Amino acid sequence: MFRLSSFQGLLLVGALLFAPAALAQKNILVFGDSLSAGYGIAQEAAWPSLLARRLQERKLDYTVVNASISGETTSGGRARIEAALNRYTPQIVIVALGANDGLRGLPVSQMSANLTAIVDAAQQRKARVLLVGQRIPPNYGSYAADFHQTFAAVAKARRTPLVDFLLAGVATQARYFQADNLHPTAEAQPLLLDNVWRGLEPLLK
Repeated sequence: MFRLSSFQGLLLVGALLFAPAALAQKNILVFGDSLSAGYGIAQEAAWPSLLARRLQERKLDYTVVNASISGETTSGGRARIEAALNRYTPQIVIVALGANDGLRGLPVSQMSANLTAIVDAAQQRKARVLLVGQRIPPNYGSYAADFHQTFAAVAKARRTPLVDFLLAGVATQARYFQADNLHPTAEAQPLLLDNVWRGLEPLLK
């Protein structure tokens, strides 16, 4: 059974990792919500931190900046993308927003417009963009399908690669979730990284 049941009541807690990253020549900006902010686990265990470690191990000259905020919606991301781009001048932007929009039942047309604006802002700065898709529980009915399809539609329209589902291989496994049944455990983070990596690796070349 799908484990993400609600995002109501999430604390708006920001996670900015690797603060010196603004000085790096090649930055990867992770721009997401609690699923990327490492909510409820040690920051070094979250998938963006694991990404930084993998890049280092493979001697790929990138610094990871995690500008994800727990509770963030695509509207919030749209409001702050310019500031993040100005601060970090990333070469790659991983956009991992939308879960909170879906679980709050916000209009998919609104989410689409926000995601498009975020992708456009990054592309206008010549950054390569990876869009990370999400799913919501099937009890949302036809809205759940429309929600998921929105990510593919935005990716196609903006010619950007897409990770179909951040929680692929995780969402149906109760053991991979914290006690709130909302947020992945540290054990699940390598799986999230592998999902992202499949879309990200071609952009690193």
